[in-house]
Amino acid sequence: MDDETRNDENTEAQDAEGQAQDAEAQEPEAAGPVSDGTPSPDGEGPSSSPPADEAPEEQPSEEAGEEQPSEEPVAEEPAPKAEEAKPAEKKKDVIPGADLEPILVEPEGPELSAEERARLEAEEEEKARREAELQADDDDAVAASRAPAKMEKGARFLATGKRKSSIARVTILPGNGKIQINKRDLEEFFPRPLHQTMVKQPLVVSGYEGNVDVRVRVHGGGISGQAGAVRHGVARALTEIDSELRGDLKRRGFLTRDARVKERRKAGLKKARKRPQFSKR
Repeated sequence: MDDETRNDENTEAQDAEGQAQDAEAQEPEAAGPVSDGTPSPDGEGPSSSPPADEAPEEQPSEEAGEEQPSEEPVAEEPAPKAEEAKPAEKKKDVIPGADLEPILVEPEGPELSAEERARLEAEEEEKARREAELQADDDDAVAASRAPAKMEKGARFLATGKRKSSIARVTILPGNGKIQINKRDLEEFFPRPLHQTMVKQPLVVSGYEGNVDVRVRVHGGGISGQAGAVRHGVARALTEIDSELRGDLKRRGFLTRDARVKERRKAGLKKARKRPQFSKR
């Protein structure tokens, strides 16, 4: 009997705890904000709207299992009017004729007198004639009928050439036709074809072009004077190799020292011999 009484008491205690939990669960949630008694603007009664500070709670979705469809952002089409307005603004800023290329106009120099104009024309004609003669000699040059003289390995032939105030020291040795002037190639030191032709003339006439190497050290004077000095030195060095070449080189003027130089200016004169005009009054 004691065990049954204890079981009944435990059962009653469990039932009482279960009823208390059910009562707590059935209690309503806290009521909303209490109205302050002020009538609503419609005049029907006090307004039951929540205060502005408290945001309304979000309504839960009807079905928790269903996901709300995400709204994709829609690309806004650019307004055509705005695009049309931009080029119009740019056109206003562009200066008329800014895209045109400028034309370089060389400043006109002082007018030359008839005497100076005639002198310049004569110099141009003389220069053209000399270039034509050198080119004709180069075209008409024919290699020697006999083969070039054989040179021993390691042989060196030295000579000195002069023109105006230029001095060239030439060294000829066996090789394959390489020409160096002041440790630079011929085309680099003498960029003009006229000067290159002057240097090669003795080699072409004698038939040694492509058979020997030429090394030159030249100083003084200008480009034209240095080219003449190198030609003079190469011709002299070739006569050291083969003395029979002297007649052919002499006839062409390669062995002649061209002594023509610019005459110095004298005191009281405008140039070497030009005097100022005499005025009696």
